[in-house]
Amino acid sequence: MEEDRSARRVWVALAGFIAAILVLGVVSQMGDDGGYDELPIVAEVPQFSLIRSDGTTVTRADFDGRPWVADFIFTTCAGVCPILSTRMGELQATLAARELDARLVSISVDPTRDTPDALRRYAERYSADGDRWWFLTGERDALYDLIGKGFLLSVAERTPGAVDDGGELITHSDRFVLVDREGRIRGYYHGTDPEAVDRLVTDLARLAD
Repeated sequence: MEEDRSARRVWVALAGFIAAILVLGVVSQMGDDGGYDELPIVAEVPQFSLIRSDGTTVTRADFDGRPWVADFIFTTCAGVCPILSTRMGELQATLAARELDARLVSISVDPTRDTPDALRRYAERYSADGDRWWFLTGERDALYDLIGKGFLLSVAERTPGAVDDGGELITHSDRFVLVDREGRIRGYYHGTDPEAVDRLVTDLARLAD
């Protein structure tokens, strides 16, 4: 079991490195308006089965037919997660104002604590519209495989002795991931950067047309 987890940590770290290279390639295609000249096809999100905050099962098929934006959070996070969720809330308002048909999804990286009920309370804290913005959890290994191998982003648990620096027990990406209506990743954006989120809106609008 420990060997499996070690191998998974190595793979997730490698996936994070690959994602960094891909992001650099994506950025190189940006136009003068801050959007992309052509949205690249980075990878395809694999099939998955996760649990929504209302207790229902969600698969990738539930996202087909409309573009969506994913981010990664956990409800007890005191670092970057509140910023990401605030930005996602602003994005929710922007999509509603512009009548863009797209979905938002926040995926927990701490399924042990983030039960559907915990995610429901977290969603209420950020005034999430349940029809547009979903919060998902699931089995830990399946989640970490999805994040590392599917979204090509890093996630890792730190041992309690390694957090004396004041950092979080779980480290994860601050990227928003843009996915098209066919389940293909089309871009990565720093969720803490307002200008990056503005570029995301520009690119999302192109996919939603």
